[in-house]
Formats: sequence, structure tokens, C-alpha cells
Amino acid sequence: MKGYAMLRIGESGWIEKDTPKCGPLDAIVKPLAVAICTSDVHTLWEGAIGDRHDMILGHEASGEVVEVGSEVKDFKPGDRVLIPAITPDWNSLEAQAGYSMHSGGMLAGWKFSNFKDGVFSEYFHVNDADGNLALMPEGMDPADACILSDMVPTGFHAVELADVQFGDTVLVVGIGPVGLMAVAGAALRGASRIIAVGTRPVCVEAAKGYGATDFISYKNGPIDEQVMELTGGKGVDRVCIAGGTVATFEPAVKALKAGGKIGNVNYLGSGDYINIPRVEWGVGMGHKDIRGGLMPGGRLRMEKLASLVSSGRLDLHPEVTHLFHGWDHIEEALFLMKDKPADLIKPVVVID
Repeated sequence: MKGYAMLRIGESGWIEKDTPKCGPLDAIVKPLAVAICTSDVHTLWEGAIGDRHDMILGHEASGEVVEVGSEVKDFKPGDRVLIPAITPDWNSLEAQAGYSMHSGGMLAGWKFSNFKDGVFSEYFHVNDADGNLALMPEGMDPADACILSDMVPTGFHAVELADVQFGDTVLVVGIGPVGLMAVAGAALRGASRIIAVGTRPVCVEAAKGYGATDFISYKNGPIDEQVMELTGGKGVDRVCIAGGTVATFEPAVKALKAGGKIGNVNYLGSGDYINIPRVEWGVGMGHKDIRGGLMPGGRLRMEKLASLVSSGRLDLHPEVTHLFHGWDHIEEALFLMKDKPADLIKPVVVID
């Protein structure tokens, strides 16, 4: 089979590989559509998870099952499926402890384009098929289904980590595709005010549609100072971090009320340390919680998130701004995500 791979840090291209083998609990899937993630950019050009050689990229896809293992009960060839970007081993001790995304070690639930070949290929392997696949709802657009694989569960996880409550004022840092889903999740959770940090007009318009009430730009000065001005010096109850760098945590802590919570789902691709401002953190005693997490994967989560789309509670169409058809556009879409033109939110490639 052919696949689009990271050859080494900074280099990518098409390669030929053997079709993956199907274990008794697993499935082999062919993609119906794939999406490009900023994580692919961090992995390929920054070497954020270390050097990888001839590793097929991609972790966002919708697909059709072509083979299942002898122990798989709930899926069969021909099923159109949702595939989460995080595919835990559900019999692991970490899963039993409530942290399935770290099954086998920290971040080890993230397998595609990390520990094994990803989804930018003619066929890909899904471990623990009954635990990780979900049937695609009838009539769902395969391109929308790609957004369900990572952007929705990751953005929503920021909201979960920040523990957004009814009536909260929430700051969302970064309104790319993940941040937009954090805005949508905060609104669904009952936030009364959502302050979004972002400048690209296409993202600002989408964020308004998802429930953002105020907008600030890091170009206009420190984020925390702008938040304090907007809130009359009170600060915010919750912060969802879906963009920025290691330096983003300092203004986030400064903008947060005592007793507030920060939920980070941003992939920090570079930098060695995060600075926490001592005084604004209550000299260590301000009850300002900082939580960072990899989004949960698995079938149940996919089914529940898909039901939000099917019921009309969540519209994913604004996320996909660039739609391509055919394998030949994978590289073009990848470089779009790297360069981030002003009109881009998310590129998706439909495999016709």
C-alpha cells in the first residue's frame, strides 16, 4: 500500500509499505476522508515527539472497515465508522484507573503517527476495534466525521479539565479548530460569557457562531491585562488553553480568579519549562488549578459526540474551510496547515 510519511524531521513524502496485519481484536480500515492536524505539523517540522523515520502521518479519519479480527463482535467489513485519534488499550491498568489515554505509558493511547503508522494511507490498523470504533450515523458527512475524531473531543476535553459550570466567565486561548470546539463546549456547558483570544477573521466569525461573546488579541498587549479590563478587574472563572506556547500559562494564571481552573489541551511542541507567576498563583496557595490532558478516546465518547451532531446541537460545517478530493492533495493540505493562510480553519481530504 502507499502512504504519506514523515521520512525524517523536516522531510515527508509518499512511500510504499506492507498492508498492516489484523490481530484477533483489531480491524483494518480504509479511509473515506482524512484531516490534517497542527499536531502533524509539530511532529514533522518541529520533531516535537522526536525523530521518526518512514512513519505514515495522520490521526484524523473516517473510514470503512475492510477486515476484522476473529474476536471482534460489533463491527464487520463494509461498516462506515468513526475512528478516534486516541485508541487506548482498554484492558490496561491505566484504563482501569480512569486514564485510558495513557494506556501503556504517558500519552501511549496516542498511537497513530506516534508509535505506529497513521491514517494517511490506503489502509490502517485500529487496535481493540470493539472498544475504539463507532458506527458512523446514517447520513453523516465523512468530512464532518473527521472533525469528530480529534477536534471535538480535544476541544471539549479542555472544557472538562477546566470544569466549566453554569454562569462561568471563560477565557479560551486560541480559536483554531480545537479552540472553536472549546468555545462550543463551554457554551453547551452553560458559560455565560466566553472571551476568545484570536485574530483571524474566519476564526472570529466561527467563534461567534459557537458562542463567543468577546474577543481579544495578543497583538494588542498582554492577554491578562485585556481580560482584567473586560471584567472590571475580576478575572475569569475558567481558562481553556487550545493554542499558544509555554509562555501562555503566565497570562492565563494572571487572568484567573482564585479558585479557578485552567484546562490545557495545547500540544506544546517546543520549550523546556513553563513559568507560573508566583504572586498571581497566590504564592502557591491561590487554589488556581492547572490541568493538562490528552483527550479521551474510545467508542462511547465517539458515540456521544456523534449524537450531538446528529441531533443538531453541534454543527461541524464551519470547521472545514478547505475541502479536497483525492490522495494527490494530501501534501497540499498538510502545507496549508503549516502555513495557516488567513482563510483557513481546517483542511480535509475526501478519498474518492
